[in-house]
Amino acid sequence: MPDDPSARDDPTHRFDAASDGSPELRALHEALAQLLEPVARLAVARGLPYAATQELLKKAFVEAASAAHPGLAAHRKVSRIATTTGINRREVTRLTAPAAPRGAGAAARRPPRSAASELLVHWRTHPEWRDADGRPRVLPRLGPALSFEALAQAITRDVHPRSLLDELCRLGLARLDEGADTVALLGDAFVPSGDRVRMLGFLADNVGDHLRAAVDNVLATGRPPHLEQALFAEGLTPTSLESLRPLLREQWSTLRQALVPALEERIEADAGAPGPRARLRMGLYVYQEVPGAPQAPGDPLAQPGPVRARRASTRRAGPGLKDSET
Repeated sequence: MPDDPSARDDPTHRFDAASDGSPELRALHEALAQLLEPVARLAVARGLPYAATQELLKKAFVEAASAAHPGLAAHRKVSRIATTTGINRREVTRLTAPAAPRGAGAAARRPPRSAASELLVHWRTHPEWRDADGRPRVLPRLGPALSFEALAQAITRDVHPRSLLDELCRLGLARLDEGADTVALLGDAFVPSGDRVRMLGFLADNVGDHLRAAVDNVLATGRPPHLEQALFAEGLTPTSLESLRPLLREQWSTLRQALVPALEERIEADAGAPGPRARLRMGLYVYQEVPGAPQAPGDPLAQPGPVRARRASTRRAGPGLKDSET
């Protein structure tokens, strides 16, 4: 049967042919399929059409290929990017003309620090702001010491304490008792219920950095540069899953209380040191899956934060526990 040139140019044909290649290439396709599955679910749930998502993917490919050839002359870059990505030259030219490199763009797009989240973390982790039982104190709204006003001013002088309080109350993270003029924390995490914009920002930041760490570890030629570990268990009943929730929250609380003061101490010590400034993100994620149940209860964004799931077909049969580390 003669070769069909149009089939050679069909990206679907190329993908199917490549899937019959080396074990590593087949594993890459399977990994990308699993990564794109929740992305597609989110896009469909929020009404983002395929064309808009495809445009984002094209831009990401062009920016990654451009970063992979930093020393290339401008007049040769379009051809090299087109060859590397398989995107035609006209599209590459369109996508590279107005845009900055992704590194600079990503830094510019990163939102400024959240004074509200810093205040909550400080309130929950520092001993002087916790009561004898280790819970965040109920604070008088005003006062020179151990008050919400003093706590807010310890975090930032750029935002008025009342503005911070109003924002925390709006997000459902704190409650003002106007009769007693005191402020109490609600919940144990900076998860602003109903604020979809902020929740999507958390998704991008947390899952984005988790994925960057995992990709860096896969691409590393020597020792993996990032700590990335996970436990995987199966054979559990839904009742057992629920019984583990308090333990998981307790472990995260313990980790957070140990790390935040140490991080703040290093930030303060490094304030006057010369050289560039690095950033660090660490977290704990939990994904639970019950056969026959929806992937996420209610709204797809009801469980913000990084998640990682595996297709059922890739899991070994029978109950068990596994530890993965890179």
